[in-house]
Amino acid sequence: MLNIADTLHGWCRAARPFALATVVGTRGSAPLPVGTSVAVDEDGTAVGSISGGCVEGAVYELCRQVLHDRGAPQRAWFGYSDDDAFAVGLTCGGELDVLVQRVDPGTQPHLAAALDETVQGGPAAVAQVVDGPDELLGRTLCVLGDTDSAHGTLDGGPADRVVAAQAGALLRAGRTARVEVGGDADTCPERLSVLVHVHASRPRMLIFGAVDFAAALSQAGSFLGYRVTVCDARPVFATEARFPYADEVVVDWPHRYLERTEVDARTAVCVLTHDAKFDIPLLRLALGLPVGYVGAMGSRRTHDERLRLLTEAGVTEERLARLRSPIGLDLGARTPEETAISITAEIVAHTNRGTGLPLSHLSGPIHRDRALVS
Repeated sequence: MLNIADTLHGWCRAARPFALATVVGTRGSAPLPVGTSVAVDEDGTAVGSISGGCVEGAVYELCRQVLHDRGAPQRAWFGYSDDDAFAVGLTCGGELDVLVQRVDPGTQPHLAAALDETVQGGPAAVAQVVDGPDELLGRTLCVLGDTDSAHGTLDGGPADRVVAAQAGALLRAGRTARVEVGGDADTCPERLSVLVHVHASRPRMLIFGAVDFAAALSQAGSFLGYRVTVCDARPVFATEARFPYADEVVVDWPHRYLERTEVDARTAVCVLTHDAKFDIPLLRLALGLPVGYVGAMGSRRTHDERLRLLTEAGVTEERLARLRSPIGLDLGARTPEETAISITAEIVAHTNRGTGLPLSHLSGPIHRDRALVS
């Protein structure tokens, strides 16, 4: 639902009831991921998309029905239809599990608070029951900021605490996912499947080395939604004028900056200096931090020498195995712009556990579901 947060925020502020249709499960090559939503208000205004057009008409009518009847949430399953694919089927061959529910903003102030946090760019998670007892289906609770404190309630019991903790963990990871809870005395007797919608702060891309490749990479990183920092110890090169797409340009020794800045599991560290006096202390530190990606530019010869120096500096084989060097995928890249695509392609593949191989050389679904938290 957070894909349409701006509109939902406005409707909540105006106390306008609406129907919310959310993708809660997918199979095969589904066009859009779990958590994507369409909403329809009482005037018939629709916002969002869950299929890129294939089943929008059917979903719209179901939303109108649920909104008008004021009834319980409904489930709909959309797969490929040979007879009428464009009307009610997915031409891509995937399958969508959709939950449609009525939302009355006056009864869910916590949802309005989460949407408010989201439109202001802050971190928020909305946990939505998508499978379980009928009386709990569609209920939500929210986690805002860096705490696991719940706003709203699912069952008023232990399940709230468990789901809030799971939502907080996914929020810190920056990932929307389904979680399974309950089925035991310690949480709740009923087993629940909960979809946690996450709007996290922008992940960070830390680029070390104020070179032409860094200028192109900062632009590519910004395009992908990263908060980009370029850092170099040489003030003549590390200027805002040279890196207009970076969110910040820092003049400092790379390892000193990395020691004091904030990183997390979504942070990408890209070392483009290929100068041992900068690289070795920086990589020694970076490979010991809980960041998502560490890559370093250089030739094969530079890489071999870098490994030798890092080993002498006490970096273990386990940590060295995290290093992506030479940085990037084999695209035959030459220019800074091509190299930036090579590097960001590797980061995307690494983040999503992709192979980096041409899709034409693979079989099976194009889109993979990320592992669920349990």
